[in-house]
Amino acid sequence: MKATILSLLLLLPLLFLPWEISAQVSPDSSGILKDAATGLMDTVTEAKPQWSFSMGRIIWSIIVLVIAYFAIKYFTKLLSAVAERWTQFRLTIKGFIPVSRILGWTIAFYTIIVEVLATPMATVVAFAASAGIAIGFASQDILKNIFGGITILFDRPFQVGDKIEIGEHYGEVVNIGLRTVRVQTPDDSLVSIPNAEIVSHSVSNANSGESNCQVVAEFFLPPDVDLVAARRIAYEAAAVSRYAYLNKPIAVTVRNEVHQGRSLMKMRLKAYVLDIRYEFAFSSEMTETVMGKLIALSLVSPEQLSLVRPPT
Repeated sequence: MKATILSLLLLLPLLFLPWEISAQVSPDSSGILKDAATGLMDTVTEAKPQWSFSMGRIIWSIIVLVIAYFAIKYFTKLLSAVAERWTQFRLTIKGFIPVSRILGWTIAFYTIIVEVLATPMATVVAFAASAGIAIGFASQDILKNIFGGITILFDRPFQVGDKIEIGEHYGEVVNIGLRTVRVQTPDDSLVSIPNAEIVSHSVSNANSGESNCQVVAEFFLPPDVDLVAARRIAYEAAAVSRYAYLNKPIAVTVRNEVHQGRSLMKMRLKAYVLDIRYEFAFSSEMTETVMGKLIALSLVSPEQLSLVRPPT
């Protein structure tokens, strides 16, 4: 580590050496002393600055990129740590992560192009136009994903921390990039979905920026069950749960379904959890509690439950 720092200190004087690769354009010699009869008139045309590289500018550009990389990386980690510490503000804080990442790289490249390399605006425009045409033909899919990422950031159908469902994938959004959106599924798999696919398909958002979300637990019961008692048990189980968010209503609905010639009673318990990360723990707890009380109170028997098969 000390040797690395010493080497960098020895290289610093190189930044101030005149290692210019291209110099300024010399004045036009045709503009000097046009007519001796009318007097001495020097019309020296002013030189136009050119885009010049130097070893110092190249080194400073690399330094800016390295600083930007580590600054963005650690700032993102800081925001994530703060968000996880304050649960009530988690989704709001994480919503700034993709914006801060794009803003950080934009500032870094602007600093390099305008301040370090001192590039004339005409050169920037010409280079951007030529590069845009070349990149457009070479990587159309990448550009679609980039524009899709920008659309997601501005349209905000979801944000980091939301629970979304896209096609067959469902989980928590952990990162919104310019190319893909990363979703962490319930089995702890990280799925990367291209932005172009997201903007062209329907997206289901379970919580829409809020820390709480609705969870549905379903129960298939025999047709002769005491529905009044079953609904009361389901409601009480949700009301006393440590995961329940009681500022929003608890609902228990029952409907009849016929499957393979058999009539089944489908009971749905709908309640809200304090935190979206409690979704599956709450659903599991409701299933265990409700079915356990139904059997304990002899409202249903294990033999009856073994004959009940939910629709496929």
